[in-house]
Amino acid sequence: MSDPKKLFIKTYGCQMNVYDSERMSEAMAGAGYVETQSPDDADMILLNTCHIREKAAEKVYSELGRFKALKAGNPDLKIGVAGCVAQAEGAEIMRRQPLVDLVVGPQSYHRLPEMEARARRGEKPLDTDFPADDKFDTLRHRPKALRGPTAFLTVQEGCDKFCTFCVVPYTRGAEVSRPVSRVLEEARDLVERGVREITLLGQNVNAYHGAGEGGEWSLARLIRALAEIDGLERIRFTTSHPNDMSDDLIEAHGTCEKLMPYLHLPVQAGSDRILKRMNRNHTAESYIRLIERIRAARPDLMLSGDFIVGFPEETEADFQATLDLVEEVRFASAYSFKYSPRPGTPAAERRQVPVEVQSERLQRLQALLTRQQRAAQEEMVGRTVKVLFEKPGRQAGQMVGKSEYLHAVHVDDPSLAIGQIAPVEIIESASNSLRGRCIAS
Repeated sequence: MSDPKKLFIKTYGCQMNVYDSERMSEAMAGAGYVETQSPDDADMILLNTCHIREKAAEKVYSELGRFKALKAGNPDLKIGVAGCVAQAEGAEIMRRQPLVDLVVGPQSYHRLPEMEARARRGEKPLDTDFPADDKFDTLRHRPKALRGPTAFLTVQEGCDKFCTFCVVPYTRGAEVSRPVSRVLEEARDLVERGVREITLLGQNVNAYHGAGEGGEWSLARLIRALAEIDGLERIRFTTSHPNDMSDDLIEAHGTCEKLMPYLHLPVQAGSDRILKRMNRNHTAESYIRLIERIRAARPDLMLSGDFIVGFPEETEADFQATLDLVEEVRFASAYSFKYSPRPGTPAAERRQVPVEVQSERLQRLQALLTRQQRAAQEEMVGRTVKVLFEKPGRQAGQMVGKSEYLHAVHVDDPSLAIGQIAPVEIIESASNSLRGRCIAS
């Protein structure tokens, strides 16, 4: 019996790419591959790319250049590019980097075994279509060794919002929701193998409308069904759009115990003029009122957001409106970035804000967000939270886990086990984590 071939996957970007990489690994396992942690001994290398960050495509080409020596030393090595850069760049990738053997978009990774076989025959397969067949239906989740008590589960892909700065509708396609039965089946499988917390993923996850008993289900109804699974203790979801925070989803935050009190809800800007140019279809006021309703349902909820600074035509007054919104809403955490043009998006054609102005504004925004994050963490000191322990810490006898509010918590207690949920009193706040001690339950 021949030794299995080795597959190296490098994953860029969002949690959905992490999930997709796991599914690609499972698909290739059926073709005789096992994963390796190093490209040096791989028979196949896959780059699962993301197109959101600045100069994403150039970073991929740079990474591919590092594999030239590997390819020269092993002519049988096959190199593939997957994900959103693959979708956006297509044949250009093969033209610029002839060492690439296959290119596959994010809707077609279930076809990887067939594409790999074609590459072995000397072809150069390219698949960036949006196929009629459902990749989730074609590739059923196959059990594999777990890396911890938490897992991602994609329930929705694509986006119909067409924000003027975003490439997702072009690289991931229109909104598609997985059927309820498939989501529940995969969730039960994960729980049977030790998972205690599941994060539901989607480019616009709260727009979920999967087919279920009696018609289409909302995300809130899906969450309630997942909450009935014995052994599943925690449910989270990301990423959401304010316009799809339905009444039943807001209510679920207050009534579903297994839905954690943490919400990532991007607003992007606080200026109505800029929000309109972004095609966000909400206002700063409507966002603020929405947050008030969610917090009324779950007063202890921790809020996270996304911000783009220096969007085309943004004035100092527009930026000040963003600072004002942050001051009023108060975020426990946030992601903030300078705007960078994405080819093919409407905003890329507009008058750009000078980079030095973007940088100065981003510094001011991040300083405010950091103060809010630290204040939110300081407020946790003295409180008791429930921590799901995920891995050993850096110190001997230390364990690290996440609270209900997604704070990283360090506890010095060698009796703790991975997958255990224990009450912890928070005794100290560090820059990006908390320290606590276990108390009797």
